[in-house]
This record gives sequence, structure tokens and C-alpha cells, in this order.
Amino acid sequence: MTGTLHEAARRCLDAASPDDKVAATFAAADAFARGQLSIPVDAPPPEPIRMPGRPDRPRLVHPRALPKRGFGTDEGRAAFIHAIAHIEFNAIDLAWDAAYRFRGLPDAFYADWVSCAADEARHFVMLRDRLRQLGFDYGDFDAHNGLWEMAEKTAHDGLERMALVPRVLEARGLDVTPGMIARLQGMGDVETVAILEVILREEVAHVAAGSRWFRWYCARAGVEPAPTFQRLLGEYARAVLHGPFNLDARAAAGFDDDELALLQGFAGKSL
Repeated sequence: MTGTLHEAARRCLDAASPDDKVAATFAAADAFARGQLSIPVDAPPPEPIRMPGRPDRPRLVHPRALPKRGFGTDEGRAAFIHAIAHIEFNAIDLAWDAAYRFRGLPDAFYADWVSCAADEARHFVMLRDRLRQLGFDYGDFDAHNGLWEMAEKTAHDGLERMALVPRVLEARGLDVTPGMIARLQGMGDVETVAILEVILREEVAHVAAGSRWFRWYCARAGVEPAPTFQRLLGEYARAVLHGPFNLDARAAAGFDDDELALLQGFAGKSL
């Protein structure tokens, strides 16, 4: 594969089927690692944002339309795994969109998001394989489009994207995954636990990339990170910010003490 990284990222975004998106992601990440994809400093502006390629299923519905299922049946556990797989599938697009959308940045920015895209694709494959072991597949349950909707809202500003997608929506996984692992351990589902432990460990690095580039954008703009993050939480994230927070994981992912206190203050208010 040759060409520019932006072109390769767009091909990954446009790939519709899960198999095609995963294959395109692994191929692009490999080509980038081999130095076969250039990052032109004078790249033209990206095309206007639109929905990435998606399969016909799962059907996308409002989050409130998703049924609540317990872990007590294979179907309930499969629905839970499907929900996580859907997050990972969306996260592939989110990483590639960062590489495609935002131009003229340091090479390290693109290296971070290419690495994240490859990780998310690997996570999706592990979860999909686990779904199949339980007799289901990706697309068998409804899902929602919340992650991509936030990508659309932040398409105009890399600072806002770094603050709100990795550090709010994706960081939510750091908070809830330990509890999920504990519940599944209690059920003896060692296969799913092993997958979630890999995802939790690697997602810390993904959120840390968001923290790193959020602060880089703030420095470039000459604004202080803490009040900027507070403003963006108030504007965009009140409805999606819930505690309790995994303070240790968030600290490892680049949240400082002031930001952790800020999150807890937001979550403690009536939304």
C-alpha cells in the first residue's frame, strides 16, 4: 500500500462490512509502520464529515430504545458483549477520523491514532469471535450511534475532539469495565474476562493519547487545560458524564488531580 495516510484513513472509514474495515485497518497500520504512507504538510482540507461505512446491521436506535438485559442467560451475556463490540467497531472509525480529519499536525499525532485504530480492530475481532462462540454475531442486537454523533459535533475542532471523545466517551470504559469483569468472574466466564482485561489495559493508553493531544492543542491555542476542559464538559457532556470514576485508571491516562475533582463535581450535580 502506498499513498498518503489521509487517503488510507478515508478508505478505512469508507469500508462498510466489519471484515472489510478490519482488513483495511490492519493493512493501513502495517503500511504506516513500514513508512509507506506519507503525511503531506500541505494536504488539502478533509471532505465534510459524514457517516462512515457501516454494515446493514446492527440497526441503530436511540439509547433509550435498547432493552435492558441481565447476564443470567447466554442471550443476555451475548447482548452485553455485542454492546462492547459495537463500541470497539465505532472506535476504529473514531481513530481513523482523527487521522483523516485533522491536518498539519506532528507525525506523533498520527502515529498515536493509527496505533489506536489497530488496537480497536483487534479488540473488535476478539469480541466478535467470543460472540460467535456463544452462537451470535455482530449485528444480531440493536445498537446506538452516540460515539459517532460526538465525532460529528467535534469535527470542526481538534481540541474539542481530544477533550470529548477520548477523555469523556472512551474514558467511560475505564470506569465501568472493572465492575463488568468482576460480574463475569463471578459467573465463571473466564473467556470474556480475559478479553476485557486486555481491552481495559490498552484503553488506558488510548485515553492517555487523548490527554496528551488535548494538552498539546491547549498549549498551541494559549489556553489553560483545566478551565477549557470544564467549559467543554458543561457545553457538551453533562448528559453523558456519570460516576463513579476509576480514579487510578484515569490518573494513569493523564487526568490530573484537578480534572478528577472536576469530573466528580460534575457527576455529583443534577443533570
